[in-house]
Amino acid sequence: MTAPAVVLAAAWVCVRDRRVLVVRAQGSDAFYLPGGKPEPGESDAEAAAREALEEVGLPVDPAALRLFTTIDAPAHNRPPGTRVRLVCFLSDRPEAGDPAPANEIVELAWFTSADSGRCAPAIRLLVDELVDADLID
Repeated sequence: MTAPAVVLAAAWVCVRDRRVLVVRAQGSDAFYLPGGKPEPGESDAEAAAREALEEVGLPVDPAALRLFTTIDAPAHNRPPGTRVRLVCFLSDRPEAGDPAPANEIVELAWFTSADSGRCAPAIRLLVDELVDADLID
C-alpha cells in the first residue's frame, strides 16, 4: 500500500482585532490562509511572505515571521487520502495597509471561530489553536 500524498505548504497568519484573515481562491468553496507551496530553494517563511504579497498585496518581511504551528490535516479539493502539512507563521510586526484579493484570490474575509465551518479542514484546526492561544474570538 502506498503512503498518502502530502501537500507541503506555508501560510501567513494575519490577526487583527481578534479575527484572522482568510482568502478564497476562484473555484474553491472553502477559505484558506494566504499561502502556498515553497518554490525550490525557498524557506517556509519566504514562501509565506511571497504568497501574502501575491494573494493579498501586503509585503511581509520573512525575517519578522515566527513559527506558530504546523498543521497536518486532510487536503481540501484533493484526491481522497491526500493530506496537507501546513507550516503557519505569525508576524512580529504589523503590516501596513489593507489586504486586497489578487491573482487567483476572489474573496477575503476576517473570521472568528464562529466562521470556521466555512474553512478548509487545516484552517479549522488552526482556528482552534488561535482560540486556545487567545488570539481570536
